[in-house]
Amino acid sequence: MNLTENPKPLTLALSKGRIFDETLPLLEAAGIQVTENPESSRKLILPTSSPALRLIIVRATDVPTYVQYGAADFGVAGKDVLDEHTVTHPGGLYQPIDLNIAHCRMCVAVREGFDYDEAVRQGSRLRVATKYVHAAREHFGRKGVHVDLIKLYGSMELAPLVGLADAIVDLVSTGNTLRANHLVPVEDITNISARLIVNQAALKTRDSELRPILDAFARASGAVQ
Repeated sequence: MNLTENPKPLTLALSKGRIFDETLPLLEAAGIQVTENPESSRKLILPTSSPALRLIIVRATDVPTYVQYGAADFGVAGKDVLDEHTVTHPGGLYQPIDLNIAHCRMCVAVREGFDYDEAVRQGSRLRVATKYVHAAREHFGRKGVHVDLIKLYGSMELAPLVGLADAIVDLVSTGNTLRANHLVPVEDITNISARLIVNQAALKTRDSELRPILDAFARASGAVQ
């Protein structure tokens, strides 16, 4: 696919890892190849086979911020990240496509042998470690369970093992990390996948350049716009 050449290339924000890897086939469906691997390159701005598109590599939690404030025209982010972001940064993002990639689920997990059913009886209080504070608060609020939320950014599985928390709310894909640390998932909160997000101003001013990529992404992911 030939994109109209522009003095300023479109900028796509991606994070390393699974989202980057699973976005590559969608880019290829749009006729675009990434010419460098972010895992082996120290560059944070990566060229592509099209002079009209470049990639920036940022932390997953920062993708919506770069897109919302116009440093990137569009990006790919998990629903978990977007839900947390929009609580404190409403507006400015258009989410046209669920890309059906990077599937996992957000769940509650506890250490083996912990009586979760007893712990979440109506009116009880629970200490929960998570980086998904909004999602955890909403989930336990619906259950009528009072929670003390402890925000962590990594090694979530450690919290119940050392007594920091009774439970964690985290993303689970295979469950191997939970099992390795003697934790068990006890409740699913929501299914997660990655979304394409677009800066609203870019959608208006650069629609003719963005539209071929958005359409190719939608076709390749089986999404309906």
